Amino acid sequence: MMVVQPSKIVCVGRNYAAHARELGNPLPLTPLLFFKPPSALLAHEGIIELPDASRQVEYEAEIGVVIGRRARHVAAGDAMAYVRGFTCANDVTARDLQKPDGQWGRAKGFDTFCPVGPVIAEGLDWQSLEVIGRVNGEERQRASVTDMIFSIPTLIEYISGIMTLEAGDLILTGTPEGVGRLQPGDLVEVEIPGVGLLRNSVAGVSA
Repeated sequence: MMVVQPSKIVCVGRNYAAHARELGNPLPLTPLLFFKPPSALLAHEGIIELPDASRQVEYEAEIGVVIGRRARHVAAGDAMAYVRGFTCANDVTARDLQKPDGQWGRAKGFDTFCPVGPVIAEGLDWQSLEVIGRVNGEERQRASVTDMIFSIPTLIEYISGIMTLEAGDLILTGTPEGVGRLQPGDLVEVEIPGVGLLRNSVAGVSA
Protein backbone atom coordinates (compact mmCIF):
# COMPACT_ATOMS: atom_id res chain seq x y z
CA MET A 1 0.00 0.00 0.00
CA MET A 2 1.36 3.41 -0.99
CA VAL A 3 1.70 5.97 1.79
CA VAL A 4 1.47 8.86 -0.70
CA GLN A 5 -0.79 9.65 -3.66
CA PRO A 6 0.78 12.79 -5.14
CA SER A 7 -0.48 14.72 -8.13
CA LYS A 8 3.20 15.25 -8.95
CA ILE A 9 6.64 14.16 -7.78
CA VAL A 10 9.12 17.03 -7.95
CA CYS A 11 12.75 15.97 -7.69
CA VAL A 12 15.94 17.93 -7.08
CA GLY A 13 19.17 17.01 -8.83
CA ARG A 14 22.71 17.59 -7.62
CA ASN A 15 21.69 18.93 -4.22
CA TYR A 16 24.72 17.44 -2.45
CA ALA A 17 28.07 18.77 -3.61
CA ALA A 18 29.89 15.46 -3.19
CA HIS A 19 27.33 13.66 -5.36
CA ALA A 20 27.64 16.25 -8.12
CA ARG A 21 31.40 15.77 -8.05
CA GLU A 22 31.23 11.97 -8.16
CA LEU A 23 29.23 12.19 -11.41
CA GLY A 24 31.49 14.90 -12.82
CA ASN A 25 28.78 17.58 -12.82
CA PRO A 26 29.07 21.27 -11.92
CA LEU A 27 27.28 22.56 -8.83
CA PRO A 28 23.94 24.19 -9.66
CA LEU A 29 23.43 27.89 -9.00
CA THR A 30 19.69 27.33 -8.49
CA PRO A 31 17.80 24.10 -7.68
CA LEU A 32 17.82 21.68 -10.61
CA LEU A 33 14.29 20.29 -10.94
CA PHE A 34 12.87 17.30 -12.76
CA PHE A 35 9.81 15.08 -12.40
CA LYS A 36 8.97 11.46 -11.83
CA PRO A 37 5.50 10.28 -12.88
CA PRO A 38 3.19 8.98 -10.13
CA SER A 39 3.12 5.70 -12.08
CA ALA A 40 6.75 5.17 -10.96
CA LEU A 41 5.72 4.89 -7.30
CA LEU A 42 6.52 1.65 -5.50
CA ALA A 43 5.51 0.67 -1.97
CA HIS A 44 7.71 -0.58 0.87
CA GLU A 45 8.71 -4.22 0.20
CA GLY A 46 7.78 -3.83 -3.49
CA ILE A 47 10.06 -5.08 -6.26
CA ILE A 48 12.19 -2.73 -8.35
CA GLU A 49 12.06 -4.00 -11.93
CA LEU A 50 15.14 -3.54 -14.09
CA PRO A 51 13.97 -2.55 -17.58
CA ASP A 52 15.36 -4.17 -20.69
CA ALA A 53 16.30 -0.73 -22.05
CA SER A 54 19.01 -0.12 -19.43
CA ARG A 55 22.16 -1.89 -18.25
CA GLN A 56 23.01 0.58 -15.49
CA VAL A 57 20.16 1.10 -13.03
CA GLU A 58 21.31 2.84 -9.84
CA TYR A 59 19.85 3.57 -6.39
CA GLU A 60 19.64 7.08 -4.92
CA ALA A 61 18.62 7.32 -1.25
CA GLU A 62 16.70 10.53 -0.53
CA ILE A 63 14.63 12.41 2.04
CA GLY A 64 11.07 12.78 0.79
CA VAL A 65 8.98 15.80 1.79
CA VAL A 66 5.19 15.38 1.71
CA ILE A 67 3.23 18.61 1.25
CA GLY A 68 0.30 19.05 3.64
CA ARG A 69 -1.67 21.88 2.03
CA ARG A 70 -1.72 23.94 -1.12
CA ALA A 71 1.44 26.01 -1.42
CA ARG A 72 1.94 28.83 -3.90
CA HIS A 73 4.61 31.55 -3.64
CA VAL A 74 5.56 30.42 -0.14
CA ALA A 75 8.46 32.18 1.59
CA ALA A 76 11.22 29.98 2.99
CA GLY A 77 10.49 31.26 6.48
CA ASP A 78 6.93 29.95 6.25
CA ALA A 79 7.67 26.80 4.25
CA MET A 80 7.58 24.19 7.00
CA ALA A 81 3.99 25.13 7.87
CA TYR A 82 3.06 23.61 4.50
CA VAL A 83 4.77 20.28 5.17
CA ARG A 84 2.79 17.29 6.38
CA GLY A 85 5.84 15.14 7.10
CA PHE A 86 8.81 13.20 5.82
CA THR A 87 9.30 9.80 4.24
CA CYS A 88 12.08 7.63 2.82
CA ALA A 89 12.50 7.63 -0.96
CA ASN A 90 14.69 6.03 -3.61
CA ASP A 91 15.18 7.96 -6.86
CA VAL A 92 16.00 4.90 -8.97
CA THR A 93 17.78 6.00 -12.14
CA ALA A 94 18.82 4.40 -15.43
CA ARG A 95 22.17 6.18 -15.52
CA ASP A 96 23.11 4.99 -19.01
CA LEU A 97 19.94 6.58 -20.38
CA GLN A 98 20.16 9.78 -18.35
CA LYS A 99 23.32 11.09 -19.97
CA PRO A 100 22.56 10.56 -23.67
CA ASP A 101 18.91 11.65 -23.38
CA GLY A 102 19.67 15.03 -21.82
CA GLN A 103 16.08 15.17 -20.57
CA TRP A 104 15.67 12.77 -17.65
CA GLY A 105 12.07 11.64 -18.09
CA ARG A 106 12.95 8.19 -19.42
CA ALA A 107 15.88 7.52 -17.09
CA LYS A 108 13.87 8.45 -14.00
CA GLY A 109 10.36 7.47 -15.03
CA PHE A 110 10.17 3.70 -15.44
CA ASP A 111 7.52 1.85 -13.45
CA THR A 112 8.84 0.95 -9.93
CA PHE A 113 11.55 3.66 -10.11
CA CYS A 114 10.20 5.65 -7.14
CA PRO A 115 10.03 3.51 -3.98
CA VAL A 116 8.54 5.52 -1.09
CA GLY A 117 7.63 4.66 2.51
CA PRO A 118 7.04 2.90 4.77
CA VAL A 119 5.34 5.79 6.63
CA ILE A 120 5.00 9.55 6.69
CA ALA A 121 6.53 10.86 9.91
CA GLU A 122 5.05 14.09 11.21
CA GLY A 123 6.22 16.67 13.73
CA LEU A 124 9.97 16.22 13.15
CA ASP A 125 12.65 18.89 13.15
CA TRP A 126 13.79 18.96 9.52
CA GLN A 127 17.21 20.25 10.54
CA SER A 128 17.98 16.99 12.35
CA LEU A 129 17.25 14.65 9.44
CA GLU A 130 19.80 12.23 8.03
CA VAL A 131 19.53 9.77 5.13
CA ILE A 132 21.30 6.41 4.85
CA GLY A 133 21.40 4.10 1.83
CA ARG A 134 22.33 0.40 2.01
CA VAL A 135 22.60 -2.41 -0.52
CA ASN A 136 22.56 -5.98 0.80
CA GLY A 137 23.19 -4.65 4.30
CA GLU A 138 26.29 -2.64 3.32
CA GLU A 139 26.12 1.10 3.90
CA ARG A 140 26.73 3.01 0.68
CA GLN A 141 25.35 6.48 1.43
CA ARG A 142 25.00 8.68 4.50
CA ALA A 143 24.42 12.41 4.78
CA SER A 144 22.70 15.06 6.84
CA VAL A 145 20.33 17.74 5.58
CA THR A 146 23.06 20.18 6.58
CA ASP A 147 25.06 18.80 3.63
CA MET A 148 22.43 19.96 1.13
CA ILE A 149 23.26 22.83 -1.19
CA PHE A 150 19.65 24.07 -1.02
CA SER A 151 17.77 23.54 2.26
CA ILE A 152 14.27 22.08 2.44
CA PRO A 153 12.62 25.49 3.10
CA THR A 154 14.59 27.00 0.22
CA LEU A 155 13.42 24.20 -2.08
CA ILE A 156 9.77 24.74 -1.13
CA GLU A 157 10.09 28.48 -1.71
CA TYR A 158 11.71 27.91 -5.10
CA ILE A 159 9.33 25.20 -6.32
CA SER A 160 6.15 26.91 -5.07
CA GLY A 161 7.25 30.06 -6.89
CA ILE A 162 7.13 28.09 -10.15
CA MET A 163 4.19 25.73 -9.66
CA THR A 164 1.44 25.28 -7.11
CA LEU A 165 2.14 22.38 -4.77
CA GLU A 166 -0.99 20.48 -3.79
CA ALA A 167 -1.64 18.53 -0.59
CA GLY A 168 -0.02 15.12 -0.99
CA ASP A 169 2.61 16.22 -3.49
CA LEU A 170 6.05 14.76 -2.97
CA ILE A 171 9.43 16.48 -3.16
CA LEU A 172 12.57 14.34 -3.43
CA THR A 173 15.37 16.50 -2.07
CA GLY A 174 18.44 14.99 -3.73
CA THR A 175 20.85 12.16 -3.02
CA PRO A 176 24.30 12.18 -1.38
CA GLU A 177 27.43 10.60 -2.82
CA GLY A 178 27.78 6.84 -2.98
CA VAL A 179 25.28 5.93 -5.70
CA GLY A 180 25.85 2.67 -7.52
CA ARG A 181 24.46 -0.03 -9.74
CA LEU A 182 21.69 -2.42 -8.74
CA GLN A 183 21.79 -6.08 -9.70
CA PRO A 184 19.05 -8.71 -9.82
CA GLY A 185 18.58 -10.15 -6.33
CA ASP A 186 19.85 -7.06 -4.50
CA LEU A 187 18.09 -5.71 -1.43
CA VAL A 188 18.20 -1.91 -1.26
CA GLU A 189 17.29 0.05 1.87
CA VAL A 190 16.79 3.75 2.55
CA GLU A 191 16.70 4.77 6.20
CA ILE A 192 15.91 8.13 7.77
CA PRO A 193 16.40 7.79 11.54
CA GLY A 194 13.22 8.83 13.29
CA VAL A 195 11.20 8.27 10.12
CA GLY A 196 11.65 4.64 9.15
CA LEU A 197 13.33 2.18 6.82
CA LEU A 198 12.26 1.60 3.22
CA ARG A 199 13.18 -1.83 1.86
CA ASN A 200 12.88 -3.06 -1.73
CA SER A 201 14.23 -6.05 -3.61
CA VAL A 202 15.43 -5.95 -7.20
CA ALA A 203 14.12 -8.20 -9.96
CA GLY A 204 15.84 -9.37 -13.10
CA VAL A 205 15.55 -7.62 -16.43
CA SER A 206 11.95 -7.25 -17.59
CA ALA A 207 10.66 -6.38 -21.03
